[in-house]
Amino acid sequence: MSELDRGAGGFRFLVLALCLALASCVSQQQSGSDGALKSQTTTSGEETSERARARIHTELAASYYGLGQMPVALEEVRAAIASDPNFGPAHNVAGLIYARLKDDRLATESFQRALAINPSDYDAHNNYGQFLCDRKREREAIQHFQLALRNPLYPTPDRSLVNAGVCARRSGDLASAEDYLKQALSVRPNHPQALYQLADISYERGDFETARTYMGRLTKTAQPNAEILWLGVRIARRLGDRNAEASYGLQLRNRYPNSAQAQALNAGRFE
Repeated sequence: MSELDRGAGGFRFLVLALCLALASCVSQQQSGSDGALKSQTTTSGEETSERARARIHTELAASYYGLGQMPVALEEVRAAIASDPNFGPAHNVAGLIYARLKDDRLATESFQRALAINPSDYDAHNNYGQFLCDRKREREAIQHFQLALRNPLYPTPDRSLVNAGVCARRSGDLASAEDYLKQALSVRPNHPQALYQLADISYERGDFETARTYMGRLTKTAQPNAEILWLGVRIARRLGDRNAEASYGLQLRNRYPNSAQAQALNAGRFE
């Protein structure tokens, strides 16, 4: 299976999208278990000073996380939790940070604390699901993706649909994987990761025409990386389309000459 199916850490051409998704988790309002929004303000309608500090520190932590500056991100998220221990997004971001630092115990505690504060937090469910999938706990992971999708206020359900699809594929459940990925395309027709995964699945089962269709849509909406171009080479080769094979191959050699995919192409190792 391609490196692109390894979760958030492995979706190299979706790093920007994931960072944008991370930013949403710190601005999401708290909601009750029924999905209704819950106030984060005082009875006067104003944000408390403790909550304001927690929110600002959480936003800073998320920004530093996105930049890969883990020590500063950790310092900021700890300040956020110290300011307001009941600010759920701070625990969610803490979970992401601890996961990146390979501290699975604290990551788990942080995600679970975020969900204890707000059981309908779609970002916490999505991030915890990704964490679990990366630890090969696919069944539990998919449950959290499904819980995220149940929240009618979730503005980007395609995120969890794609994550569920990748996780189902990793577990060997290709039928569910395709279903989730196609649902993601119904929400966002040009989702690069969904298109790539469906093209790759179609290639693996020998449905090269369908693989080519998804690949055509993908290359119109995303800047091809080495993995996309390599899949394009192999699909075209299977279909006997020498012009497309040569085009993908030329791009792969010119743009990513040192990649493992370019080396495989040069060596004639297509599978």
